Parts: sequence; structure tokens; C-alpha cells
Amino acid sequence: MRRALHVLCMILSVVLTDMGVARAASSAVETGIPILVYHRFGPVVADSMTVTTPVFEQQLAWLREHDYRLLPLRAAIDAISGSGPQDVGRAVVITVDDGHRSVYTELFPLIQRYRFPVTLFIYPSAISNASYAMRWEQIAEMIQSGLVDVQSHTYWHPNFHREKARLKPDEYKAFAMSQLLRSKKTLMERLHGDVSVLSWPFGIVDAELEQMAHAAGYVAGFTLERRPATRPADLLALPRYLITDRDRGARFAAIATGTAR
Repeated sequence: MRRALHVLCMILSVVLTDMGVARAASSAVETGIPILVYHRFGPVVADSMTVTTPVFEQQLAWLREHDYRLLPLRAAIDAISGSGPQDVGRAVVITVDDGHRSVYTELFPLIQRYRFPVTLFIYPSAISNASYAMRWEQIAEMIQSGLVDVQSHTYWHPNFHREKARLKPDEYKAFAMSQLLRSKKTLMERLHGDVSVLSWPFGIVDAELEQMAHAAGYVAGFTLERRPATRPADLLALPRYLITDRDRGARFAAIATGTAR
């Protein structure tokens, strides 16, 4: 009798353990993956989108010290969509919009030191043209490190609300599709990688834009909605936390844990 009871207890323990693992695996995505978005870096705060380099390094050090897993963006999309592993652990994703030259001079050395993956959302019209932007060869060097993925931020970063108000419906649709397709084509030709993810300029997106993005071959898109990305989700309007220089200490910890609003 005692032996039978002992065996029963062992079986129950295994079952409960398996249930716990399953719950942990599902909750890893259900509780959300914080996806961070940066824009510019530098020694001083030049504007509201600048994160000073020392503060950025403090943030990276905090993530490492607290055992966070820096997840590649595509792995996060797979987890959120259900097409990839669900148990991503204490995960955070880093993205950077626009293609400012400080991404190469300030961010790149730090992610090389920490070995953290980053996705850059680029609007190609500025690259090797605008004085504030990176050059194509710098972006290629970053990709070669194995730490950097490059995706689309449309072709020249339009405000779709403004364009929709000034253009006729057919003109607007043609304009929006051109922004989506031209960016994708240019990035693929220049950098020889797959481009199927999009960051919406100014975080502007609606059902019409989502339909066009899908038709243009994008599988996921990102806004500036301030919350973690969870399942179920609209994959073409996934949220991200906009990071500023004020996000230090407890403020940054709240973002990393997905509790900031």
C-alpha cells in the first residue's frame, strides 16, 4: 500500500511539474515581450529623441545584470505569432528607427561589447544622402557583425495622416504603396537581406495601411503604442516602448518588466 502510494505521489509530481512548465512557457508570451525603440544617441541630449550614450550603456548593463535575454526581433515575432518557441524567458527586444549616424558611432560599439542583437528600421532616402544619416557601407558593416538586422521604415518617413488629407484617395493609395514597396526593394538590393518587417513612421497605422503592407509582402509592423507585445496580437500593429534619456533606474526597470504605461 505504501509503495503504491509512493508511486502515485511520484506520478502526480511529474504531472504537476509538466503542467508548471507548460504554464511558464505560455505565460512567457502572454505576459508580453517589451520591445524598445530608440532613435539617436550622443554625449548630450540634443532633442527629445536623444538617449545619451552613458544612459544607453547603463540600460544595457542593467539588462545583463538582471539576466534578461536580448531576443532578436524576428524571434519575438515568431513567439507572438505562435510560429516559433513560446518560452522566451525574460526577454527584451531592441529596435532603432531612422538610421541616424549615431547608431553607427555610439550604439554599434556598445552592442558589440555586450553582444546584444538589434533591429534597425531604416528609411533609405536618407542613407548616404542626408548629413545626419549613416552611409550604406556603415550599415553593411553592422550587418556583417551578425548582431544587426535591417528592416523598413518606409522610403522617406512620411506622415500618412497628412498625406491622406492632401491627396485624392487613389493618389494616396499609390503614394502609400510606393513608400512600402520602394523601401523594401531598395533595402534588399543594397543590403542583400530579406525585408518583411516594417516600422510605421510616427507610429501611424490603420486598417487600410495594414492591408497595403500585407499586399506589399510585410508580415509584421510596429507602432509606438506603449505596452508589451502579447498574444493574441495584430501583427501589423505591434506595440513598442519609445525610450528617452529619462528612462533610467526604476523607470527603465518598469519598461523592461512590461509594467510601464
